[in-house]
Amino acid sequence: MNDLLTLDPAGPVLIVGGYGTVGTALTRHASAHWPLLLTGRNPDRGAHLAKENPTVKKVTVERWDLSQPEPFEAAVGAVISAVNDPEDRVLRAAVSAGIPYVDVTRWTSRVTRAITLATLLKPTAPVLLSSGWMGGVTSTVAAALAQELGGASNVDISIRYDVNDQAGVDSVDFMDRLGLEFEARKGGKAAVVRPLTDTRWVDIAGHRTKVARLDTPEQFTLPLTLGAGSVATRIGFSSNTSTTALLAARSVGLFRWGSGEKWAPLRRSLLYSPGSGGTAHIRVDVSGSGGSRTATISDPLGQAHLTAVGGLLGLHTVLRDDAQPGVSFPESALEPAAQLARLESYGVTILRS
Repeated sequence: MNDLLTLDPAGPVLIVGGYGTVGTALTRHASAHWPLLLTGRNPDRGAHLAKENPTVKKVTVERWDLSQPEPFEAAVGAVISAVNDPEDRVLRAAVSAGIPYVDVTRWTSRVTRAITLATLLKPTAPVLLSSGWMGGVTSTVAAALAQELGGASNVDISIRYDVNDQAGVDSVDFMDRLGLEFEARKGGKAAVVRPLTDTRWVDIAGHRTKVARLDTPEQFTLPLTLGAGSVATRIGFSSNTSTTALLAARSVGLFRWGSGEKWAPLRRSLLYSPGSGGTAHIRVDVSGSGGSRTATISDPLGQAHLTAVGGLLGLHTVLRDDAQPGVSFPESALEPAAQLARLESYGVTILRS
């Protein structure tokens, strides 16, 4: 395959996966700022977005199936990947052409690979790897709290996953990682963590929620960017029954003996049951020499919308006039307080204490 993207500063923003669950929410916001080119496997599914609102910027839709070898060509001003890019086709094409790039869909091992690949390609434009939970929103909020404290030694992130929320298939790919131990930082040292262990009860937006560990990219990036000695991300469900079922599946070893394709439907059914909509709630606790701060993030439009808003912040970051070339993460953005204000302008509530 020989995908050929070229840089056109006046060209559209390319949203790969622009009409999926996250892509649709991203498209509706981004179309107020830039002309857009949406791609995916089935362009007919995105045709309505091109006609939805005649007052916004131009939106066009083309086919680019990342699972097929047919090459893709386009001249664009920026690229954001809202679907999994397992062979790094989008990353490679964008970075090689010097096009500002944002990615919101990688799990930790693929983030580390992307860092290596992008660095080897010697990027001449910004490369923002924004795959921390919800498009890097959690990382952005953690950075803002750390700035208020003059630094961070510990970061705890607790996610309340609404079982009634809408979810794309890609958003639950981390289910396939729940049988794999991962490395995180604890007390300033590397520690091996088993997924769905280290449980605790946490108050998240007034909801008492049981949460357990899972592998997410911010546990890898925040120690590097903020210097935090301990970073932990945990997840729990709005339904305690669902949380109990997930922990029971871990106890009987489902995520180890049932790790192949044969058991994929069962694994994903524990989480992927897209409903009509729900509210995304996340609690971020940061402590350091300056004390401690807590922020509760809530999005009444749900996790897909919150992820899309994270991606939108990423696009604004890489398209700034003073954006620097090279690999970065959302918590590295300038003026984290301004990032929070922008989040709130899109209907996200951030309560700090």
